[in-house]
Amino acid sequence: MFDFDPVLLLLIAAVFTLAGTVKGVIGLGMPSVAMGLLTALIGLPQAMVLLLVPTFLTNVWQACTGGNGLVVLKRIWPFLAMGTVTVWLGALALTRIDTHILSGMLGLSLASYALINLAGYRIAIPARREGWLGPVLGGVNGVLTGMTGSSVIPGVVFLQAIGLPRDQLIQAMGMLFTVSTLALGLALQGAGFLSQDLGMLSVLALVPAIGGMMIGTRIRTRLSEAQFRRVFFCALLLLGLYILVKAVT
Repeated sequence: MFDFDPVLLLLIAAVFTLAGTVKGVIGLGMPSVAMGLLTALIGLPQAMVLLLVPTFLTNVWQACTGGNGLVVLKRIWPFLAMGTVTVWLGALALTRIDTHILSGMLGLSLASYALINLAGYRIAIPARREGWLGPVLGGVNGVLTGMTGSSVIPGVVFLQAIGLPRDQLIQAMGMLFTVSTLALGLALQGAGFLSQDLGMLSVLALVPAIGGMMIGTRIRTRLSEAQFRRVFFCALLLLGLYILVKAVT
């Protein structure tokens, strides 16, 4: 039974508002921001469950918007397929590995992704290697998604590295996050983490998440995206380091 403490509920609503705002501005970041903050508040497995509904529905919308769906899907379906079927392997770790270790992995993942972007480092994958690297990295991404609830590493890095144009990249990320969230939900249910209380709270969290996305869309028109990305990745780095230090101390 989840403790519906009013202060905790307000903090959770604030987290989803912030995470939705970030996604509204730069097209991604809801799972990264929300997983980091919610893990610090309520623990990793519970945070993963709360993210299911807001993440799934907002990413279905993102995956279906842009007009490049069939082109993108034709190119990355092996990556998506492997990233989906291997999530359950990572979710099994939630019942077998100390959650402090998995929280540390999440912190390391967030910090690594932030450092890669802050350093301006861009990984490029040649077309001749994309065919076999896609399924391999998709499998790795699926396992890490099941363990940590985050599909950023190496998923988003792979999609950036194959040189997708911006609009196609945004749709591809929406597809990745959609199938990963769906697979994660099924895996968490199978592992016994998906309780009725947390499921209901996940549905309610959709309201502040959408509200945050609307705020983020307005901010996008007033703030330089490059400027905001720097602030975002600096904050993500600090958050990742905080979770990592907390997990090992």
